[in-house]
Amino acid sequence: MTDILLRGGRLLDPSTNLDAVGDLLIRDGKIESVGGKIAGPDGATIVDCTGQVVSPGFIDVHCHLREPGREDVETIATGARAAAAGGFTAVCAMPNTDPVTDNQAAVGFVLKQGRAANAARVYPIGAISIGQKGEQLAEFGEMVGAGAVAVSDDGKPVVSAQLMRTALEYARTFGIPVADHCEDPTLAHGGAMNEGLVSARLGLKGIPSEAEEIMAIRDILLAKRTGGHVHLCHMSTRGSVDLIRWGKDRHIRVTAEVCPHHISLTENEVEGYDTNAKMNPPLRTADDVLALQEAVKDGTIDVIATDHAPHHYDEKEREFSDAPNGIIGLETALAVNITWLVQPGIISVATLIDKMACAPAKLFHLPGGNLRRGTEADITVFDPTAQWVIDPKAFKTKGRNTPYGGRTLTGRVSCTLVGGRIVHSIMG
Repeated sequence: MTDILLRGGRLLDPSTNLDAVGDLLIRDGKIESVGGKIAGPDGATIVDCTGQVVSPGFIDVHCHLREPGREDVETIATGARAAAAGGFTAVCAMPNTDPVTDNQAAVGFVLKQGRAANAARVYPIGAISIGQKGEQLAEFGEMVGAGAVAVSDDGKPVVSAQLMRTALEYARTFGIPVADHCEDPTLAHGGAMNEGLVSARLGLKGIPSEAEEIMAIRDILLAKRTGGHVHLCHMSTRGSVDLIRWGKDRHIRVTAEVCPHHISLTENEVEGYDTNAKMNPPLRTADDVLALQEAVKDGTIDVIATDHAPHHYDEKEREFSDAPNGIIGLETALAVNITWLVQPGIISVATLIDKMACAPAKLFHLPGGNLRRGTEADITVFDPTAQWVIDPKAFKTKGRNTPYGGRTLTGRVSCTLVGGRIVHSIMG
């Protein structure tokens, strides 16, 4: 394996309080030296990182890679390459595939396909319930033994409080988080967007914020009862932020994520019935966006995750109410986060790296998330000032369903290294 010297970048690792301009040497796939001026070994590949940030590799704890079952929409290989293009050195694949990832063989399949992709690392998340039917608990022990890093029925809420309680108790014995899609299906049924004045004007059935918040507080209370680690997926409302803060103030084991689209866009994107603005949970109000941004700033929200959800063009071309939920996010996440969080001064670049790299590694017990000597060289190099026009046709993902197409955003990934290998680069 060729030695690589990243020269003259801003080395930024919040987990070790590192923030200095200097060099980083990679040898045999691991970080050999960090900081200062390092003499390049003979034969080393030298990458000029002047003006760039060199950070721990981003980790996405929530994405949908669609394989097995919908390889026409995305494969683990195309998803892993898209992840690398977005600066992600690792992604966690949600289990709502066909068949569902609810057993050790299915977990093994995802791992095998991830290794074959030879791009970003792929970590499987196993299902909470068999077939994601919400009836019978899947075999957590076998899935964890096969390589699952968490359990979730994402795409569907765990409706049964008793099943969720049991899942938290069982997962605690294996030291893994239970990631839940917080949605009361009786309140959300038939909804296509946020419930409010905009939905009324457009004649679309809305999903009230309480549909999320009722399940969020239920999960927090069950985590309090069991001592288990509940991870709340894709939070979208001010009320949810208040509930998470309440739980954390009481030292309950609750962590939460927000998606780039929920800290940047509002329900007004649905005007014109643009199905690229249809997702679950839906885009909410400007007040909700402000609350989520503040929650990222003050630490109430632990992680920024993409909820990358590719769909076929024809599926998104249906009437708004009939179109599937979800947008792609792996290749736009950094730019959206810098444009809406860093540029306005809401958070620093260091805080963003913590939310996208350090915290995900820590909370999901994954390798990476730091630039310490001797660790695997999973590294992201990015230009926080580069402006570029979002062109979905140029993406590595098979999906094109994004509301950011044609927009000029700031912040672009220049180079992604996984295990000391360059898996993506736009640098000369």
